[in-house]
Amino acid sequence: MKIYVGNLSFDMTEEQLRAEFASFGEIESVAIPTDRYSGRPRGFAFVEMPKVSEGQAAIAALNGKSIMERTLVVNAARPRSDDRGGGSYGSRRGSGFIGGDRRRY
Repeated sequence: MKIYVGNLSFDMTEEQLRAEFASFGEIESVAIPTDRYSGRPRGFAFVEMPKVSEGQAAIAALNGKSIMERTLVVNAARPRSDDRGGGSYGSRRGSGFIGGDRRRY
């Protein structure tokens, strides 16, 4: 079960987060995403636990708990959407040109 942990302190380490979840069962992984430019933590994490029942117990116990002066938001992670938007690189979207004779404009 993949668990989302939000409103984390920027000083929280993966080891500290692992320790918070360890009392609920086995932990497969802990990931704290960082900003690609600054390298700083983004304030949330994902924890994976193999047993759903243990994950649900962790969510129930840790959601709303105050750690490092921050109130955690803990819930089941939503699956990532396949439709991530994509850009319009190379398209004429937003150019203002509709068609016709360009010389008239």
